[in-house]
Amino acid sequence: MKKVAIVTGANGGMGYEEAKEALLQGYHTIMACYCPARSEARRQQMIEETGCPESDVEIMGLDLSNLQAVREFVENVKTRFSHVDLLMNNAGTLETGFHRTVDGLERTVGVNYVGPYLLTRLLIPLMGKGSRIVNMVSCSYVLGNLQFPEFFEKGRKGFWQRILVYGNSKLALTLFTLELARRIKNKGITVNAADPGVVNTKIIHLQNRLLDPLADLFFRPLIRTPRQGADTAIHLMFDADKEGLTGTFCRSNKIVELGDKYVHHKHMQTLWDETEKIVQDYLK
Repeated sequence: MKKVAIVTGANGGMGYEEAKEALLQGYHTIMACYCPARSEARRQQMIEETGCPESDVEIMGLDLSNLQAVREFVENVKTRFSHVDLLMNNAGTLETGFHRTVDGLERTVGVNYVGPYLLTRLLIPLMGKGSRIVNMVSCSYVLGNLQFPEFFEKGRKGFWQRILVYGNSKLALTLFTLELARRIKNKGITVNAADPGVVNTKIIHLQNRLLDPLADLFFRPLIRTPRQGADTAIHLMFDADKEGLTGTFCRSNKIVELGDKYVHHKHMQTLWDETEKIVQDYLK
């Protein structure tokens, strides 16, 4: 029986590379995409580039901004598969303005953190010893400053600012990675965070609007291709020497030792508890 991999945002730059590698590694690969109709061309491209059978890769719609849609996605997975061996939480957004989801969450927080949180929690019962979860985080976590309930409702306390809200969402995903790794370590399921660096994706194109010419000149040589950005996540997803490795934050395929302020973050438990309140009806 083939192993099953789920990659969110698999039609985008890094997600495409991660899904393609899963296909090459022999996994039945699910491209979990927000717009399935727009993703078929990428699926066909993946099939052509890998030479793998069409039946080995499929597209399934997933709207991370809608908690009911996340639950329905998982129910669909459960009807088709008895196990999930790999979950790559790759999808993310950098909003250009303040928006709320149907669940009343600030949209960046909903897509980058709460949606993946619920998706992961719902898929864990299908996972067993050796299964891997990788969360795509960001160096912007250092900008994070979580305050409640503003984090969920507005992204941050005070005025809305997309980079700071994005940083908050990635800090939350980082803390979720550390806490979940501790909670499910005895199941033999590993959970790790991958920081891709600055990558040439749609998000960085949006962010370029914020950069003056001098800053752009400085950062441009540091920007990675999607394949380079996905490299750390791909190693965490598949490398044999990563088996059993859990609760780490990795960048450039190396473990980054996070400071005590993150490993024992003052809001770690509060974040978990408040998120549980939001998703509790969908976990039943």
